[in-house]
Amino acid sequence: MNKKSNSLVQRITLLPYSVWATLFILVPLAFVAYYAFTDSDFNFTMDNVMRFFTATSMVDDGETVREVHTYLLIFGRSLKLAVISTAICLVMGYPLAYIMARSKDRTQKIMVTLIMIPMWMNFLIRTYAWMTILQDTGILNGILGMLGLGKLSIIGTEAAVVIGMVYDYFPYMVVPIYSVMAKMDVRLLEAARDLGCPGISVLRRVVWPLSLPGVISGITMVLIPSVSTFYISQKLGNGKFYLIGDAIEGQYVANNLHFAAAIAFILMVILLVCMALMRKLANRKLIVA
Repeated sequence: MNKKSNSLVQRITLLPYSVWATLFILVPLAFVAYYAFTDSDFNFTMDNVMRFFTATSMVDDGETVREVHTYLLIFGRSLKLAVISTAICLVMGYPLAYIMARSKDRTQKIMVTLIMIPMWMNFLIRTYAWMTILQDTGILNGILGMLGLGKLSIIGTEAAVVIGMVYDYFPYMVVPIYSVMAKMDVRLLEAARDLGCPGISVLRRVVWPLSLPGVISGITMVLIPSVSTFYISQKLGNGKFYLIGDAIEGQYVANNLHFAAAIAFILMVILLVCMALMRKLANRKLIVA
C-alpha cells in the first residue's frame, strides 16, 4: 500500500512536466516531421529529404570550378566550427570546473555568479558586443595599435564565429561539469593518493571517469546550439559563412517551410544519433574504469 501511494504521488508530481513536455517538445517535433515529409499540398513525399543529400552547386575556389553537394557542404562546415568551439569550451571549462569544485563554498558561489552574469544579457547584445571588440576599428585593434603591434582582421573569419560560439555557450559547458564534480566524494581522491596514485593518475583514473556524465551533458549543451546557430555567423562572420542554421532560416524566409522542416529534421536525427553514440561510449569507459 505504501509503495502504491508513493508511486501515485510520483506520477502526480511528474504530471505538470509531462504535459509541458508533450505540448512544447513532442507536438512541435511532430509538426516538424509532418512538414518535412509532405509537399506544399501536404501530400506525402521524400523529395525534401532527398534534396538535402542530392542538391548540388558550382563552387569557385580560385583555381578550379567544381560541383559540390550544397547542403552537405554547409552541414560539414557547421559541424566543423561547432566541434572546434565545443573542444575549446571543454579544454577551458574542465580545469575551471575542477578548481571551482575544490574551492570553498563562498568562492564557488562567486565563481558561478561570474560565469552566469553574461547569460543575464540578451544573446543579441552579447553578439553585438563582440562585433564592437573584433571589428577592424574595434577595441581589440585599438589596443593593438596603441601597443604598436599592428591590426588583426578577425571579423568576417571563421575564427570570429568560433570566438562568438565559445563566449556564448561556455557557461553551458562549465556548469554541468562543476555540478557533477561538486558532488564527487573527496574520500575517493584521498584513497587514490593514499594508495600511491600520483596527481595525474588521480585525475585520469578517478576524477575523469566520475565526471563523464557532466562532460557529456556539457558537450551536448554546447554542440547542439553551435551546430544550429545562425545569428553569430551572420554578424561575426559578416555573412561569409553560410551555416546550416542560416540555411534553415533562409528557406523559412523564402516560405519554403517544408524544406526548412526537412533540414531541421535531418539535423535533429544526426545530432541525436551522435549523442546516443557518445553516451554509449562514455558508459563503456565508466564500466572499464
